[in-house]
Amino acid sequence: MTTTRDYYEILGVPRDADDATVKSAYRKMALKHHPDRNPGDQKAEEQFKEAAEAYAVLADREKRARYDRFGHAGVGSAGGGGAGYDPTIFADFGDILGGLGDLFGFSGGRRGGPRRGADLRYDLEITFAEAATGTETTLQIPREESCDTCGGSGSAPGSTPEKCGQCQGRGQVRFQQGFLTVARTCPACGGIGRVIAKPCQSCHGHGKIGQERKLTVKIPAGIGTAQRLRLTAEGEHGGPGAPPGDLYVVVHVGDHPFFQRDGDDLLCDMPVTFPTLALGGEIEVPTLTDPTTIQIPTGTQADTRFRLRGKGMPNVNGRGHGDIYVRVQVAVPTKLSREQKTLLQELGATMPNQVLEPVPADTDEERPFFDRVKDIFG
Repeated sequence: MTTTRDYYEILGVPRDADDATVKSAYRKMALKHHPDRNPGDQKAEEQFKEAAEAYAVLADREKRARYDRFGHAGVGSAGGGGAGYDPTIFADFGDILGGLGDLFGFSGGRRGGPRRGADLRYDLEITFAEAATGTETTLQIPREESCDTCGGSGSAPGSTPEKCGQCQGRGQVRFQQGFLTVARTCPACGGIGRVIAKPCQSCHGHGKIGQERKLTVKIPAGIGTAQRLRLTAEGEHGGPGAPPGDLYVVVHVGDHPFFQRDGDDLLCDMPVTFPTLALGGEIEVPTLTDPTTIQIPTGTQADTRFRLRGKGMPNVNGRGHGDIYVRVQVAVPTKLSREQKTLLQELGATMPNQVLEPVPADTDEERPFFDRVKDIFG
């Protein structure tokens, strides 16, 4: 057929519509008017053809340019392009319709056949220390593997699968639907193109059998919760001649009793006595390896932060280490000896009476700790 209606009008798009808009408009019309959805509706079939003709021109930049300049004459037989109904427009119909393309049989000429094996997921819990240093562990994975008895063919030893009589080995059956040739997966062989006359006794013709497989996995240092490792071809086996799927190991890191993690950086709170804060001194703080010391200046206030560069978590991609941020807190004893009480009373008597103002609610203290720390240290 050759329409005389404006192609832009048919698809309902403006003349300056981009390729994506044209494709989307055609997809909607094709789904709405497809003969499979409107059996016996001649008008819908004509609208479907009309939309296909319009899309065949507007989706081709060269044809569209001629159409914009000369109209239908630019893409007719005289123009060398040839609009009309073009069956080749359906070669990529499956890409336009997505999953519905296979339902209508427009799969770009692809045949049915063995499918790739399924991907698998394994959730792995590791300790904080293992995440910091990296580790190696053994996983026991239940999965379907090719049957050893039949080699994955599904046929008993000494026999081979036979060509499907319904689809003649093509994996698809085709039939006419109006002006279309519709292809569907063959119901007899499931798209494989072969049928098993004598099933294997071990796998009952399935070609695969459940197995427990042990795999050794290296966990890189610095990995964090929800990060995953991909083990190529360690998923379930595919059909004969098809590749296996992949195995995804999703990592869950346990909490640390002392540190809190923010990416590659670590935060910890250190209790420090009032005399040390007031007079200065050294305190020992833990790290992921050996303890280290921090020098406390005279008159250090509570909540002061100290930064230990390069002492945090290793970067999982090997780009150095994060930092440790140590926040000092006043350690208030819950029990005091008589002598300690006396000394504190004497100290209190020597301190000037100061009016301590509360911290306003809208100050920087309301911001998350790590945000404030990163502002301080740049």
